[in-house]
Amino acid sequence: MSDKILIVDDDTTLLELIRQSLTNAGFDVITAASGLKGLQLLYNDRPNLVVLDVMMPRMDGWQVCARIREISDVPIIMLTAKDREPDKLRGFQHGVDDYLTKPFSFPELTARIRAILNRARKAAAQKPHTVAVGDLLIDLDAKRLSKRGAPIPLTAIEYKLLALLAENLRRILSTDQILRHVWGDEYAGETSYVKRYVWYLRQKIEDDPAQPTYLLNERGLGYSLGRDY
Repeated sequence: MSDKILIVDDDTTLLELIRQSLTNAGFDVITAASGLKGLQLLYNDRPNLVVLDVMMPRMDGWQVCARIREISDVPIIMLTAKDREPDKLRGFQHGVDDYLTKPFSFPELTARIRAILNRARKAAAQKPHTVAVGDLLIDLDAKRLSKRGAPIPLTAIEYKLLALLAENLRRILSTDQILRHVWGDEYAGETSYVKRYVWYLRQKIEDDPAQPTYLLNERGLGYSLGRDY
């Protein structure tokens, strides 16, 4: 199965040239001519890597990158006409994996994409397939939850919420981060969804849902599965 690459650039001529080049190199390519459309494709199509232009109207590459990093750790290559060190540092501070200055050659872009995807696969292979916290065991491959060896059935949304928290064990995630990852951008601001499903999960995993020890609420910050303090 081919790796899926999302290209986001408002230069439609360059967009098509990159699409043709990467398609010929064996990738499954999807394109967006705006940051907003790119975010929609990111959520719906789950690409393996994003190639993102910096200079775009309305929502520039930095804004798009920040939104992506709120919901995904997908590798990102930034394309820019700037070759200044501060811009590159800004990119890496935003969680960018690589930085390519225009004009660039298509073979170089292809080589960088392959290198980053190989690193990402190696990193993914090292991630835990199960997460244990207290008496809970979350099997991320089989999408199963058990407590003290007894299986606990979950709905699709309940599992998606729990898996997100498990993958970020003991890390506090904001309500907005959770909404975007579990429900999507169109649910921004709908905090009641998160509160409701946190309540559902607590009924299933906590010994005393009124005094939770697993799914914790850090007031004013968000939610975490366990804490490290």
